Amino acid sequence: MSLDPHDLDPREGPRDECGVFGIYGPGHEVSRLAYFALYALQHRGQESAGIAAADDGGYIVTQRALGLVNQVFKEHDLRALGGDLAVGHVRYSTTGSNEWENSQPVHRSAGSGGNRRELALAHNGNLINAVELHSELRAAGVSFSSTSDSEIIAAALASHEGDSIEAAVKGVMPRLQGAYSTVVMTNDRVVAFRDPNGIRPLVLGRIGERYCVASESCAFDIIGAELVREVEPGEMVSISAAGLQTHQVVEPARRSFCVFEYIYFARPDSRMNGDVLQAARGRMGEILFREAPAPGADLVIAVPDSGNPAARGYARAAGLPQDDGLIKNRYVGRTFIQPGQELRKHGLRLKFNPLPEIVGGKSLVVVDDSIVRGNTTRQIVQMLRDAGAREVHMRISAPPLRNPCHYGVDMSTREEMIAHNRTPAEIAEILGTDSLAYISMEGVYEAVRGTQATHCDACFTGNYPLAGTTDSKGKFALEDGAIALPMVAKA
Repeated sequence: MSLDPHDLDPREGPRDECGVFGIYGPGHEVSRLAYFALYALQHRGQESAGIAAADDGGYIVTQRALGLVNQVFKEHDLRALGGDLAVGHVRYSTTGSNEWENSQPVHRSAGSGGNRRELALAHNGNLINAVELHSELRAAGVSFSSTSDSEIIAAALASHEGDSIEAAVKGVMPRLQGAYSTVVMTNDRVVAFRDPNGIRPLVLGRIGERYCVASESCAFDIIGAELVREVEPGEMVSISAAGLQTHQVVEPARRSFCVFEYIYFARPDSRMNGDVLQAARGRMGEILFREAPAPGADLVIAVPDSGNPAARGYARAAGLPQDDGLIKNRYVGRTFIQPGQELRKHGLRLKFNPLPEIVGGKSLVVVDDSIVRGNTTRQIVQMLRDAGAREVHMRISAPPLRNPCHYGVDMSTREEMIAHNRTPAEIAEILGTDSLAYISMEGVYEAVRGTQATHCDACFTGNYPLAGTTDSKGKFALEDGAIALPMVAKA
C-alpha cells in the first residue's frame, strides 16, 4: 500500500480539549490527589500538564511542562508542591500552539502591597471573543506571555478591582463569550465557574468533609471522592475554610452541552446526565444496527479503543459474534519521525495491526465512533482487505462531521473533513468500503436520553448556539501577525 506522507498525520479524530481539577483540602495530600486526578483525565489532553499548590495563606507554587502527567511529575515534584489547596490541568491546544508558554495552570499576579492578587488558573474551553478581550486588556496596560485565551481570563481576574476573587469572577464572567469551564485558586480558596450555556463539563465532588471540582467524575473515582452534582451553567462555586459557597453569576442561557462528550471525548466510566457513558455508547451501537444493518455480515470488530462500546452494542443487537480483529499498540504516542520509504508501505501498523486469522474470509462490520479526515479509516480498510477480509462495512456511531468546533475542540477545518459536501456513498468510495453508514442525529439523542434543545451539535448540524461563533478566528487567533505579543517573563 503506497501512502502519502501526509496520511501519517497522527490525528485520527477530533482532539480532546483539556481537563481541569481543583481541590481545597487541608489534611489531604492535595498535590498527590491532583496528580492522580489528572492521570484519570489524561485522555482530555496529552500535550502538557501542570499543578499549582499553596498552603492556606501562603505563596502559590506552580509546576508545568510539556508531556504526559507521569512524565512531568516525579515524587520529589509532588513533595515540593505540598499545601492545602491545588489546581491542575492537562492540555491539548485549542487556542494557541503547543508551546511551554501556553501550558497551564496559568500563574498571574497583579497589584501591589495589600491590593496584590496572585492566582493560578486552569481552563477548558475556547473564548470566541478572545481577540477583543486581548486588545482591551493590552490597551489597559496588561502584558501577556502566551497566545492562550486562558491567560486572558487569568489576566482579567488578576487585574480586576474587586476586593475578592469571587468579586473578580462576578465582574469578569459577563464579559466572556464562548465555552469556559474554569478553576482558579488564590492562596486561600479554590473557585470554579462555568459558562452560561454549559458547553464543556464541570462537576463538583466531595472528599471527606472537603470539596473538589473536575472536568469529569472519573477524576473523583481515582481519589476516593464522591460525585455531588454538576456545576450549573453560569454558576460559580467557592471552596475555602468557610466550606462551599455557590453563586449564580450569569443567568443560564440555552443549555448547550457538547453532545460529542457522550460519543467520544469523555471516559466511558464517567457519568454525565445521570448515565455512565459506557452504557450510552452501547446503546448507540444498538441503534446504529437498527438504522443500518449489514445483511450477510459474519463478524463485528471495533476500531479500538474508542469504537469498542458501540461495537459491542451493534453485535448484541445484530446477534453477531464480536472479536478483536485489530490489535492496538497502546504505548504509541505522537511521533513526528517519518517512517522512511522502507517502512511507509506498512502505514498505520505503528498503531494498529490486523489479525488475518480473525478477519480472513469474513464479511466484517467495522465500528468506529467518528471519521474526520478519513485518512486513518482508509488505511484501516486497506489493511483489513490485505489481511483477507472478504467485505468491509463501516458503521459510525456519530453522524457525519461537517463543521469545525469553536468551543474548545480541534476538529480540522471544514474543507479537511471528508464528509464536507459528500454523501455517505461518495465517502464509502473514497474509503474503499463495501458500505458506510452513520448513526442519525435522532439516534444519538435517543441513546443519550437527551434532546437537541439542551445540547450543542454544531459539528454535525452547523447550528452554533452562540451568536457570533462563525466570526471566531480559530485556535491561532492570538498568533495572527496583526496581533503583536510583547513577550514578558514567563509565569
